[in-house]
Amino acid sequence: MAETKRINLALQGGGSHGAFTWGVLDALIEDGRLVFEAVSGTSAGAMNAAILLQGWAKGGPAGARAALAAFWGELGQMAVASPIRRTPLDRLQGNWNLDESAGALWADIIQRTLSPWQRNPLKYDPLRDLLRRHFNAEAVHACHEVKAFIAATNVRTGKVRIFTRDELSIDALLASACLPNVHDAVEIDGEAYWDGGFRGNPPIWPFIYNSESTDVVMVEVDPPSRTEIPRSNAEIADRLNEITFGGALMAEMRAIAFVQELIDNGAITGEFSTRLKKLLIHSIADPTTLVPLGAVSKFNIEPEFLQMLFTAGRAAGTRWLFETFDKVGRENSVDIRARFL
Repeated sequence: MAETKRINLALQGGGSHGAFTWGVLDALIEDGRLVFEAVSGTSAGAMNAAILLQGWAKGGPAGARAALAAFWGELGQMAVASPIRRTPLDRLQGNWNLDESAGALWADIIQRTLSPWQRNPLKYDPLRDLLRRHFNAEAVHACHEVKAFIAATNVRTGKVRIFTRDELSIDALLASACLPNVHDAVEIDGEAYWDGGFRGNPPIWPFIYNSESTDVVMVEVDPPSRTEIPRSNAEIADRLNEITFGGALMAEMRAIAFVQELIDNGAITGEFSTRLKKLLIHSIADPTTLVPLGAVSKFNIEPEFLQMLFTAGRAAGTRWLFETFDKVGRENSVDIRARFL
């Protein structure tokens, strides 16, 4: 019987780039050697986490894979109504970066001119309708095998709100994915929320207090660094987006590295030292595929684009299992100090 290892999953947000995470999850679940104790997520990562839990509650690993495929499959069918899509020339050139597309430029002008309320006074939200068809709160709450921690940002206080598995709802998921220049804030229990990426993309700290596993496997869709300085307005906006949503993760990783150093050097002794937890950090990413994609492509839900990302995610997950599985439970596979300090 194959060896199994218990881990925590941390899923970044990134709009339609979450299809990459779908591919990673499909590969990890199919492999069967990892047991998910808990999953955290923001925005698209939150969607993936919730759909995974729902499918798992209804049909175990096979149910989780089927539920994720159904969710992303129907999302792709909604592309017919989206203005953010490739032109025939883009298709001919194999171009997935849509920062300079006519639809993207027009959408940018509208967003700069009108507030979300002015653009959409009837509050029509296709994503809410999609979740109504694919998210069942009772099923998710019944998935006791996997804990969940979903991040949203409180508009009034600026603090992070973590929705646990038993608190998950359609509103909680929409709050986690609420970009303030695209959607009105989502109100829950009298508080307004924006995208959780401002305060945790994805959140790591809930694992410290609520999970026994020491291993955290991050699925990253935002490039942490780039080799070239952005020049165009689109490139500047893309990099600013990445830095903004990566700030909270960088701060958490610095704290984790500091605690790891204290533990490794025996700097803390006594009863308090027994309460410290040394996390082992791992990352699944594919810079070759994701770095060339601009921020606007996160709004592209064409089936071909989602399938491309899914395939890349499956390949990245399979590659990570081959190269890193033996390190799980034993050591970091990410050099935290080099990456985040």
